[in-house]
Amino acid sequence: MSALSSVASQVHIVYLGHNNGLTPSLTTQFHLQLLSRVFAEPEEARQAILYSYSYGFSGFSAVLNSTQATTLSETEEVISVFRSRMLQLHTTRSWDFMGLSLHSQMEQPSSQMHLKYGDDVIVGILDTGVWPESESFRDDPHLGPVPSSWRGTCVGGQQFDPATACNRKLIGARYYLAGFEAETGLLNTSGGAEYRSARDRVGHGTHTASTAVGAVSPNASYFGGLGRGAARGGAPRARLAVYKVCWFKDLTGRCNDADILAAFDDALHDGVHVISASLGSPPPLSPLFATSTEVGSFHAMQLGVSTVFSAGNDGPDVAMVQNVSPWGVTVAASTIDRRFPTVIALGNNASFVGEGFIVKDMKTPLVESTSVFADGTCSLDQLVNRTAASGKIVLCFSTMGMVSGEGAALAVYAGGGSGVIFADSSSRRSNQDNFLPTVHVNLRQGTHILNYIQSRSRQRPTVHVSASRTVVGSTPAPAIAYFSSRGPSSISPNILKPDVTAPGVNILAAWPPKSSPTMLPLDKRSTEWNFDTGTSMSCPHVTGIVAILRSVHPTWSPAAVKSALMTTAYVHDDTSDAMLAGGTQKAADAFDTGAGHVDPLPALDPGLVYDADARDHVRFLCGLGYTEAQVRQMVLPSPALDTSCAGGPIGDADLNYPAIVLPELRAVVTVKRTVTNVGLQRETVYHATVISPQGTHVEVWPPALAFSPRCARAEYYVTVTPAKLSRGRYDFGEIVWSDGYHRVRTPLVVRVTNLPDAGVGAQPTNQHRDTTEY
Repeated sequence: MSALSSVASQVHIVYLGHNNGLTPSLTTQFHLQLLSRVFAEPEEARQAILYSYSYGFSGFSAVLNSTQATTLSETEEVISVFRSRMLQLHTTRSWDFMGLSLHSQMEQPSSQMHLKYGDDVIVGILDTGVWPESESFRDDPHLGPVPSSWRGTCVGGQQFDPATACNRKLIGARYYLAGFEAETGLLNTSGGAEYRSARDRVGHGTHTASTAVGAVSPNASYFGGLGRGAARGGAPRARLAVYKVCWFKDLTGRCNDADILAAFDDALHDGVHVISASLGSPPPLSPLFATSTEVGSFHAMQLGVSTVFSAGNDGPDVAMVQNVSPWGVTVAASTIDRRFPTVIALGNNASFVGEGFIVKDMKTPLVESTSVFADGTCSLDQLVNRTAASGKIVLCFSTMGMVSGEGAALAVYAGGGSGVIFADSSSRRSNQDNFLPTVHVNLRQGTHILNYIQSRSRQRPTVHVSASRTVVGSTPAPAIAYFSSRGPSSISPNILKPDVTAPGVNILAAWPPKSSPTMLPLDKRSTEWNFDTGTSMSCPHVTGIVAILRSVHPTWSPAAVKSALMTTAYVHDDTSDAMLAGGTQKAADAFDTGAGHVDPLPALDPGLVYDADARDHVRFLCGLGYTEAQVRQMVLPSPALDTSCAGGPIGDADLNYPAIVLPELRAVVTVKRTVTNVGLQRETVYHATVISPQGTHVEVWPPALAFSPRCARAEYYVTVTPAKLSRGRYDFGEIVWSDGYHRVRTPLVVRVTNLPDAGVGAQPTNQHRDTTEY
């Protein structure tokens, strides 16, 4: 089948750099030769090509499918391949990438569902505070009065006057220092080092708050150009309450458990509907009820308040995920389809495209790291020749991940250099502002640049770095960020963590103008909008979606909200291939993505949800070993609630969770799940389709679930039978319930350990497939 006849084919642009001085006719001939490598016949290549770019630069556009585009992108001559896109008025992208534009509508005409943007939902942000003067938090009379349910306050403090700081958008602010100062001593506020108030010194809290609920702010951009568009939060009509629990110390934000738990306590009293906490501690993890976040979120859940956490930035190693309680939503980080291509032109006219945040052109001499650093490693302790670096751009390599782009930039800056070209594995490449102008390239490109430098022993190597551009529509996206912490949970492996993934790479959001974009002492720049990267950025994206869900479905429990997020998430990128797992060479699996990438509009109408009531959690606590007396102390009493352990405790695997994980399957196991129909069609039938993980056979009974106005809940059982032989690896499958319109997907993760030598450290694999349709 030719590309033109394939429904998966789309217009792609193949960029090759400059044209090597060839005439247009020779350049076009070369393009056709290159394109013919991915077609069976030369005539098919001629039919596929649309334009040959052969004057100012070399490249072509052609109709290609994703396989052909990937093949070309791996060709040595090709710098980049990206899908051609329809241009429109610009925005700061991550919300539009997820399909949640300001004009989004539900696709089901009969739904009568009005899409709100967090109207009167109160979101509590536990972070480093807020910069109240930011455009994201301006007063807006269209919001109406502060919700009557709000019981909080706006606490004054250093450079924070409640009369001017708080308004109808930013309705509350508190700060917590007792635990922090008890551990570290008196807070240093000299010279603006910190503020003894809810004012943000670090920038992190301002960034996350504006990502979640920031007002629409036209013409936001990074230093007047990159990422230009209308910045906004996911729930721009939601109200914001800030709880400052993290403080600037040793160039980072530090948060004390005592302060965090006090903030949870106040937030639940104040009447917040959603709590967002982009913080945590890496493994070894404490038991579920031995941390402030798990305790606070458990009680928030009981009061109907959803808590959203970041998964951590310790990937790509397995089992490093944080915030693993079943009652919180744990968010991994992934990319969006926006890139910042930066052209590097060498003195021999060779050119490459990397990525950076370069705001103006640079033309300087170019040196390799061995001329500046003792062993060629771009680190401060190896700096020996400042003269060699002075006024030059230095080519640095990551050295097997031992040196970061930021570390290399600081080392080159100390040597008097003017910039860095940083070469790293493409699977680990992460663009960021390193204060010193830095362009990130892959190892192949870095090697070509190194060869150019070494070949110019008699002539001084030079480089021209052009200002970065903003390109939207770059594929494939999303992909899991290499740094995003992976599952399985190291203390409760039967609970899938992370739960979902969301945009967390190069997110543009509000920033305190008195804090530099890098927070380095030597960085004196000021900006009101900044790019930041991490699961700290993906967490508030989900927070904004949860606020929207709460405004549309105010009676849903936190478990139902989480279920809607998980069962409607998707696991493919925009080329319809499996998402990639950054930092590895494999497709992403459920330990990378959780249930998948959040999809806001389908989550508003998920069809079925996995709910969990107080009785479910009583039995779960019994299963953790708590006594009935302890359980009664932990669970809110109600007249009809049985707080005894009668009926037997339930383990992690039996909790009514929107995923099934069996990490130690030695024999046949049956687990039960209960789903509730929340769709507008009360009388409907759902049918199951099962993909069994490799090495298992999975049966679902009953294979169909019937719902009616009188019967909105249904139970089903999943029986997993292991194969006779297994080497103890994780495999992945799914159960999908569908009524013809809704698609309710439940991840199924199994590790069969019925051989004596099945190792506990076995790595996941995503090889399936035994598919059964009922």
